[in-house]
Amino acid sequence: MFKVMRNGENRIDVEFSGKLDSVEMRVALDELSQQSEGIEHGLMMYRIGDFSLPTLGAVAVELSRIPQLFRFIRRFERMAVVADKEWVRKASELEGVLIPGLKIKAFDSIQEAQAEAWLQSQ
Repeated sequence: MFKVMRNGENRIDVEFSGKLDSVEMRVALDELSQQSEGIEHGLMMYRIGDFSLPTLGAVAVELSRIPQLFRFIRRFERMAVVADKEWVRKASELEGVLIPGLKIKAFDSIQEAQAEAWLQSQ
């Protein structure tokens, strides 16, 4: 499952669990792009549940859309990642180090209130 919801003028909330194949990845990337249209200096709450790594086809779709992904990510300044798996949290924060202009902070699912507070803080 991959859900993207606009949550105000400059925020989207994303929920992801399960496994993505190439068709689902295409739909997910389109949804991210559409829901974030017009956002500047945005915020993102990203909740990651139990999931399996995407299929090779899904990875190929993602790689083919790298330019679109860069345009998407530039719309955001802060991303809170909520996940139970420690390696997902660590990978998310590493990604934040590698992407200029985007601050990513990861939280355990029991820390969702702290994630929300961090996301809203300046």
